[in-house]
Amino acid sequence: MSLAHAPLDRACDEGRRWSAAAVLNRRTMLKALGGAVTLVATEAVHTQVALAAPGYTGDTLVVLSLRGGFDGLSAVVPGGDRAYYDLRPTIAVPRSRLLQLDGTFGFHPSLAPLLPLWKKGNLAVVHGVGSPDPTRSHFAAMAEMERAAPGTSLRTGWLDRTLGGRGVAQDDAFAAVQIGSPTAPQSLAGPAPELATSSLSGFQLTGPRDDADRRRWSTCLSTLHTQGPTTIVAPGRTALTAADRLATLPGAAATSLYPAGDLGESLADVARLVKAGVGVQVATVDCGDWDMHENLGAAGDGWMSDKLTELAKALAAFATDLGPALSKVTTVTMSEFGRRAVENGSGGLDHGHGNAMFVLGGGVNGGKVYGAWPGLEDDQLVEGALAGSTDYRAVIGEVLTQRCGAGSLQDVFPGLATGSPLGLVRRG
Repeated sequence: MSLAHAPLDRACDEGRRWSAAAVLNRRTMLKALGGAVTLVATEAVHTQVALAAPGYTGDTLVVLSLRGGFDGLSAVVPGGDRAYYDLRPTIAVPRSRLLQLDGTFGFHPSLAPLLPLWKKGNLAVVHGVGSPDPTRSHFAAMAEMERAAPGTSLRTGWLDRTLGGRGVAQDDAFAAVQIGSPTAPQSLAGPAPELATSSLSGFQLTGPRDDADRRRWSTCLSTLHTQGPTTIVAPGRTALTAADRLATLPGAAATSLYPAGDLGESLADVARLVKAGVGVQVATVDCGDWDMHENLGAAGDGWMSDKLTELAKALAAFATDLGPALSKVTTVTMSEFGRRAVENGSGGLDHGHGNAMFVLGGGVNGGKVYGAWPGLEDDQLVEGALAGSTDYRAVIGEVLTQRCGAGSLQDVFPGLATGSPLGLVRRG
């Protein structure tokens, strides 16, 4: 499983175990590849990219997972709901500082870099999003969200099922490439082939001294991987093929647009692949450090403000970097759960449920907060948390059908009830 990591001294006990488990998984994969390819793990951001099979003409779907339990109520603040300020007496964002979106909601002031995209109609929010099988365990919630098949025995992930529905060949080395971690997230678990790396710059053979030496190494390693157990030789062949392909990409992306840090670097890599026209179908970026049980920040400042600033600057830079290519890219944010509506005694927020999702892209009907607002009064909360009035699968499903050429969603999201679309995106 690919997970982003909150600094261990700030995450909850389960978050610390979750981080340690992911580190162990990465080391295991490095050993399996024999160390021939450098895979540099980042501390808080992982990126996964699936390169398109020939003929795919839909949008590149970028899934930005905000790991650790993102608090949508701090980001897209329901300032028009009077209960919000009663529930959060010390950490609420003052109404005077909100970037007002409509009569109910306002952006946290640290999301100011996203406001031009909102006004231009490229950015929308769906609030009150939840899982049909909610839990407050990081492990379980993330696993179920990436499996996205409640009530079934399926063990594949929804991204893998999406790729499979497009007829990606089993021997297609570029059907799924993951950057940011040498192990795939559960959303990509399944029969589709996958390739993993931490970054484009880090994906290279580490032994060769020059190009001639690199060709000899490549030939030698390719020969070594012509026979043996499929579970060993197949990933090796995939890595070697991808290294040759990625070495032909144009130079570095416009990284100066991006804020310093792993998130900006990862989105810059995704933009580089999209603009290079290699046919990216799916790109997944993980951004951690949202598990804010304490010291979230008073009156809109502090830890939450810093994280939202990084998020907003990175997404704004991504849109700028893509330029006209944004018309064929849709980015959605996800998190395993939201936080409780009421602040705790440590100036933080414990695990909750309902949340907000951002949707960014050229085909988005933006400038609007979608979804039925559940409300924050006592009788509207679910065990102290915002209710989930919109299934997160319905949000993604609309993007898949309207922008990514999907037909029926039953193979991707089995059991998902067919409802009226939100109108979130235009058919591409």
